[in-house]
Amino acid sequence: MKLGAFQDRLSGHCGFLFTELPLSERFAAAARAGFRAVEHPNLFATPAREVAGWLERAGVPLVQTGFPAGDAAKGEKGFAALPDRVAYYRSTIEPTLDYVAQLGCRMVHPMAGVRPAGVERARLWDTYLDNLAFAADAAGARGMTVIVEPIGPGSIADYVIDDPLVAVEAIRAIGRDNVKLLFDAYHCVCLGHDPAALIRAHAPLIAHVQIADDPGRHEPGTGTIAFDPIFAALEAVGYSGFVGCEYHPAAGTEAGLGWIRAAAV
Repeated sequence: MKLGAFQDRLSGHCGFLFTELPLSERFAAAARAGFRAVEHPNLFATPAREVAGWLERAGVPLVQTGFPAGDAAKGEKGFAALPDRVAYYRSTIEPTLDYVAQLGCRMVHPMAGVRPAGVERARLWDTYLDNLAFAADAAGARGMTVIVEPIGPGSIADYVIDDPLVAVEAIRAIGRDNVKLLFDAYHCVCLGHDPAALIRAHAPLIAHVQIADDPGRHEPGTGTIAFDPIFAALEAVGYSGFVGCEYHPAAGTEAGLGWIRAAAV
């Protein structure tokens, strides 16, 4: 595998990597390991000024984060598509944008949520489009981008936005220039898609990329995904963002970083 131009554009997902360390130390650890940016889905338990200090001391930007997604222990995975949570979802938008603005972050992801039993898909879809547009308009006023990540059933059962093509449909349906795709190669492969082909087909919509290998969602090189065509496609379409390393290290974060060094040779 060759990273090419992306050698210097890797982002460490600190919700998956360096979890052997306290959150306060993970950004610095990622920087020492050679990551040029970091990302994390949920930092709200810590005051923004503290997180901003961690980022400043580490010398890396936070490239993307999420809106509040609820209690994972209760099966909550966001609220943007849930008709009975519209008021709560909308109440989180401005406080979240205030928070991430203090961190210098420009991309925020509102998770759609898990399909409630007995609720028709059409109602979930309409709610999602309305709520996505609401977040996009608020974010656009601040020069921020809202990103949509499709997550397949192998990772979250019954997630509303469960396929890249569904995500693309939603993005196009609301017609906001600041709504883009978070393209995760792992989810793409698990759903049976060709990631390189989807990159070429939908390049203008892609704002962020994430990678992990399959099976196991471990670091690249531990499974069966061919990453060279993915990086070649990203380079061919002129993708200039970061590549987020959102994987579960097979045997500890530091032990699993050899793939980056090998890809530089």
